[in-house]
Amino acid sequence: MEHVPTVRGRQLGEGLRAVIEEAGLTGKQLARELGWSQSEVSRMLTGNRRVKEIEVAKVLGRCRVTGADEERLLKLCEEANKPGWYVRHHSAPALTTFIDHEDKATALYDYQTMLLPGSIQTGDYARAVISQNADIPADVADSRVAMQLARSGIFTRPGAAEFHYFLHEFVLHLPVAAPQVMSDQLHHLLRLSVRSNISIRVLPIRAGLRAGVIGSFTLMEFDGIRPVAYKEADTAEIFLDEPKEIATYRKFIGSLVQTALSEAQSRDLIGSLAVELYQAREERDEDP
Repeated sequence: MEHVPTVRGRQLGEGLRAVIEEAGLTGKQLARELGWSQSEVSRMLTGNRRVKEIEVAKVLGRCRVTGADEERLLKLCEEANKPGWYVRHHSAPALTTFIDHEDKATALYDYQTMLLPGSIQTGDYARAVISQNADIPADVADSRVAMQLARSGIFTRPGAAEFHYFLHEFVLHLPVAAPQVMSDQLHHLLRLSVRSNISIRVLPIRAGLRAGVIGSFTLMEFDGIRPVAYKEADTAEIFLDEPKEIATYRKFIGSLVQTALSEAQSRDLIGSLAVELYQAREERDEDP
């Protein structure tokens, strides 16, 4: 059976490529020293073949890699071909892993039922969300906000993906921060929504549970790599890549496409909420 590359396989390949270059070697030189073919090394570094732990150990030994880097790459090799994986919730690796996937995606479908996706949050909205987590120190919160803002670069990078955001109407009503912050956030959504590679559609409250029962998720597609579905659980981030699982999430996306407001209708709703809901609250707060 033909090997289908996974994102983790690509991550392993990129990690090995980095240590090979750091050792001052080329793939051709490494292949000659280890008695491998150039094709074997090339496919290992691009994630296009299954890699054994002993092979990774040989590369690391030749490149004199030890300690944390050695442990990380050996662990990645162990997990590279397993279906689905978990990362501890709110950990730095969890966010980094998701952002790495997000950056490599050629198409992204995101459905949220409570909070806006990080890539379309303003800095003030992101800070309000992050500050609610008592386990995150202030200095770490600052770096997390900066990381969230940097994610918006995915919209303008060369060969930028297509982004499809489905937001339950509740997300727009939830007062995460002060009225002015919420109004600015909704106006930010309006500015994003007119970009050619970004679609923002709202699932109206009146739709009930027909499409929303699955809860929040993100489905990402890649060039030459199997798709990945991402969900947040109570204590972990869950990445799924089995074909049956991906087919299930594609069905949910089909349901959202049928149920959500059109892009134009969604812009009208977002605009009216930005003006009516949050400006009204701000005026009430200013009353003596």
